Amino acid sequence: MTVRQEIPSGWRKSSRSSQTDSCVEVGRVTGGAAVRDTKDRGAGHFTATSAQWSAFVGAIRHGRFDA
Repeated sequence: MTVRQEIPSGWRKSSRSSQTDSCVEVGRVTGGAAVRDTKDRGAGHFTATSAQWSAFVGAIRHGRFDA
């Protein structure tokens, strides 16, 4: 198995992030998205396929994670 290391591009901060609380950034990778902690960019990132990312965003929009 070959693992391809792709450098995400186009990082943007979530509009829901604030200056004092948890902040995340989303970047583009081929066929999906990458997510990292704005305050600890050196810690790395995780990736999701387009289908996984769409399902996650849809769940957020439908309030699935609301407290």
